[in-house]
Amino acid sequence: MKRILTIALMFAAGAAFSQQEIMISQYMFNGLFINPAYAGTHEYVTSSLLHRNQWVNFNGAPKSSLVSVDGALPGKNMGLGFVVANDRIGATEQTDVFANFAYQVKLGPGKLSFGLKGGGSNYVLHGDQLTVWDKNDEVFAGTRTAFLPKLGTGLYYYTNKWYAGISIPTLLAYDPQHNFSFDVSSASASTRHYLINGGYVFVLNDNFKLKPSTLIKYEPSAPLQADINLNLLYMDQFWIGASYRTGDAVVFMVEYQTNTRFRVGYAYDYTLSNLQQYAGGTHEIMIGYDFGRNLTKIKTPRYF
Repeated sequence: MKRILTIALMFAAGAAFSQQEIMISQYMFNGLFINPAYAGTHEYVTSSLLHRNQWVNFNGAPKSSLVSVDGALPGKNMGLGFVVANDRIGATEQTDVFANFAYQVKLGPGKLSFGLKGGGSNYVLHGDQLTVWDKNDEVFAGTRTAFLPKLGTGLYYYTNKWYAGISIPTLLAYDPQHNFSFDVSSASASTRHYLINGGYVFVLNDNFKLKPSTLIKYEPSAPLQADINLNLLYMDQFWIGASYRTGDAVVFMVEYQTNTRFRVGYAYDYTLSNLQQYAGGTHEIMIGYDFGRNLTKIKTPRYF
C-alpha cells in the first residue's frame, strides 16, 4: 500500500516537467533555484522570496512558493545556501528542503564552481479534497504522506560578464519501498532532469546593458524544452525583458533594484497552447534582499 501511495503521489505531482521540478520564470535573477553550484558566488549574502500562481482560471492549478538564502563562507572558496519550496497542485502538495554547498576554483578569467545539494521532498495527498467513486478506497482516504531523500549536483562557471552552468536537480532519490540503485528511476518514481543555462551581458553604452540568456531542459522521456530570454538593464537598476518557452508560453518580466540591498521583480506567462482559452495567464512575483558587512563597498551591479 505504501508503494501504491508513493507512486500515486509522485504521478500526481510529477506527471510533467513543470510539476516534478518546480517551474519558475525568474530563475535568471537567482541561479540557486536551478543550480547548487551558484551558492556563494557573490561576496555578500543574498536572499529571495518567490511566489508563482499558474493558470489563474483553473481551480487546483499549480501554486508555488520558494525561499532561498546563500552566501560565501568568509576566507574560503566555498559557498553555502538553503532553498525551501512548496508546490501545490490540486489535492497534492510537495515541500522541498535542500542545503546547497559549492566550492569555487579560479579558472582563466573567471571561477568554476562545483555544487552539491542534499535534502528531500515531502509529498502529501489531501484525500478529503478529492471526489472518489469508491468510498472504501483507503488510498484516497484522509491525508497520506511520503518522504523522498534526494541528492543533486551542478557545475557553474562565471566571469563579470558571462556565465554557463549545468545541473541535475535530482541525481539520486531513494524510496524505502524500492531497492537502492544509482538509477534514480529504479530507486524511486523520480526521473533525472538535466538543465543547461548560460548568458552574456553586452554593454551598449553608459546607461544600457543587454543580457541574452537561455535555459535548456532535458528529460529522456519528454521533448526537449528551451527558454530563450532577452533582458535590458537601464542605469544598473531597472530590468525589462521577455522569454520564449518552446511549446509552452511567452513571458514578460521586470525587476527593479530599489537600492543596494532590496529588489523586486514580476513576471507574467502567456500560454501559447489551446489551454490559454481556459487557463488564463500565470503571475509570478519575487522579492530579494542582500545583506552583509560593508555591502555598499563591495557590491557591483547584479547582472546574474
